[in-house]
Amino acid sequence: MIAILSDIHGSLYALESVMNDISKFPVENIILLGDLIDYGQQSNEIIAYLKNELSIPIICNLWGNHERSIMQDDYQKFSSDRGKNSARYTKSILTDESKEYIEHDCIHSCCLEFAMFNKKCLAVHGSLEDHAWIGIDPENLHGNYQDYDIVFSGHTHKPHCFTKFYDSNDASFRYKKTVLFINPGSVGQPRNHNANAQYAIIDPENWSVFLRSVRYDVSSAMSLFHGQIDDFYRSRLLKGI
Repeated sequence: MIAILSDIHGSLYALESVMNDISKFPVENIILLGDLIDYGQQSNEIIAYLKNELSIPIICNLWGNHERSIMQDDYQKFSSDRGKNSARYTKSILTDESKEYIEHDCIHSCCLEFAMFNKKCLAVHGSLEDHAWIGIDPENLHGNYQDYDIVFSGHTHKPHCFTKFYDSNDASFRYKKTVLFINPGSVGQPRNHNANAQYAIIDPENWSVFLRSVRYDVSSAMSLFHGQIDDFYRSRLLKGI
């Protein structure tokens, strides 16, 4: 089994609950789809956990738009001043160890092609249209993915699992090519009106996909905010918005 995590956003409380849930399953690898940091107040703690406590091998570890913005000191694409200010604050508190991990242990392109169990896979924080800033939505894929078998994506903070059928020249498959799209949702900043930490598991033995939702200590996560950034990023945790 493979666990897929995205958009942890500096919430160690949420990540630890997810990892406790993962321990119930025979998970052999983890896919990280970006945005480990920012918004939440435990960005350094997230990096330390991944460096020192995570025992499950990571298949890919992508930059998200927040890693890209913070490491490149470029905040222009954020849609609000509160987003820009949050990213700048996170930049100011990142330790040298955290910066080194983000720089050397993560994939700067926000995108990776790889093979898994004879399947051609794409992991992307956003989409083919924009690897960092534009997410895949079931109503608008923002790109052509017919060359892949499985597409893992994040960024939207909204979980999905669906199959798209592309036209094909393969008569044995009735001239269709299937692509499986998986977004695990957000571990630390869910936006699908579900306040729980969310992730996904894929079982390659039968290609089942499980979208998991796990309770975590939201109150403790909220208590870490002391006016460093806009209160919106604290209060939204209550409702998953």
